[in-house]
Amino acid sequence: MKTKTQFRFALLIAVALLGAGLTQAAPPAPLLHAHAHNDYEHKRPLFDALEQGFCSVEADIHLVDGKLLVAHDVKAVKPERTLQALYLDPLRERVKRNGGHVFTNGPEFTLLIDIKTSWTNTYPVLRAALTNYADVLTTFRAGAKQTNAITVIISGNRSREMFAGEAVRYAAYDGTLADLGSSVPLDLIPWISADWKRQFAWDGNGSMPDAGRKKLREIVTQAHDHGRQVRFWAAPDVPACWTELRAAGVDLINTDDLAGLADFFKRAGGHPR
Repeated sequence: MKTKTQFRFALLIAVALLGAGLTQAAPPAPLLHAHAHNDYEHKRPLFDALEQGFCSVEADIHLVDGKLLVAHDVKAVKPERTLQALYLDPLRERVKRNGGHVFTNGPEFTLLIDIKTSWTNTYPVLRAALTNYADVLTTFRAGAKQTNAITVIISGNRSREMFAGEAVRYAAYDGTLADLGSSVPLDLIPWISADWKRQFAWDGNGSMPDAGRKKLREIVTQAHDHGRQVRFWAAPDVPACWTELRAAGVDLINTDDLAGLADFFKRAGGHPR
């Protein structure tokens, strides 16, 4: 028979175990200005980024035997790693679980899809796939955006011609610096993406030259004057560059270092805009 002391000790352990089971880590604060570059290369595609609070992830796709396979290079594709399996299905499941949002009561989420194969062959298959997720995707009709949990933006091998004749669009277009002063509607080109190395020589070491800093701010200002967001790829993936991008008002900071950028935003107090 248990003594009173043994009984009380067992009761305390049971209460502690129950509390541990009921206590869960607080969900991450959504990071509005963080973009998971080549997200599929992480150990757990999508989920590693979500656990850090990222609101934007990138998936490269190849059309292979009628399937949209996710990989950077075609030689690395695997038949089970489809766009649907890695991104669209888990995102829809999460949206349903969280009351219509990727993050509970959170912001719009962006899935940037980079087409690696010919858009003329790939886009029709991609569009057909996206129509199956219309319940969670932002759509575009007659120049009007109907916001939903997830907005798809198409990058890589793309052309505005691929949207020709569509009464309903299930994706927007990733613009380039040539679109900075364009009158193309915002619902078609909400983003401007650019190769950092083609615009700036600074590699993240030492201080950014004043001329480069001035050029960066001019690009951001021109994009914002037209309501568009800005993202640079191939920028130095280090805190010194993140600091310059944040200070200039760059909307999406591109990274392969999910935990590092998430920690940077926490320490920096978010984004100044």
